[in-house]
Amino acid sequence: MEIAILPVSGTTVDVDEMRTWMVRPQRLITPTVTRKVHGITNADVADCPPWAGVAEQVQNALGDRILVAHNANLERRVLSEHLPEWTPPLVLDTLRFAKAVWPGRTGYGLGNLVAHAGLDVTAVSDHGHHRAGWDTWAAWRLLVRLVDDSGLDWEQILHSAAPTECMPPTAPEGGLW
Repeated sequence: MEIAILPVSGTTVDVDEMRTWMVRPQRLITPTVTRKVHGITNADVADCPPWAGVAEQVQNALGDRILVAHNANLERRVLSEHLPEWTPPLVLDTLRFAKAVWPGRTGYGLGNLVAHAGLDVTAVSDHGHHRAGWDTWAAWRLLVRLVDDSGLDWEQILHSAAPTECMPPTAPEGGLW
């Protein structure tokens, strides 16, 4: 129904560069999903293009970017179903990373973690909680905070944040190069 991509280059991030797309799904959105998840209704997407109308734009915007998301396996699965030819070079999961950095919390939902970390997400307050733009911005801000709080080096961050099946291959000891 909605996808957002936030281009990040080094430490430079501009919320105005975030791209979002609303898509009319093949099946109607149920009232339960609207109420419990994102608030998007069938009326909201009635005039939006189907996935085929934005797929190429989304794939081009993704390019060879790293996928950062909260509960990244879900996002990766959905993207794989809709863009089978796109494979991210790396996946970082803020949910997995938060459990490693802040163990023992009672809730690891994105909103709970944003509140716990005291993150400022007012730049995307017009997007609404659980909307793609808000989730994308919040996941980015959370990743930065988790990296700062963790004190981990890159290899440790990968071990903590990358789902096992999404880890980049490592060169064997004594590799050729």
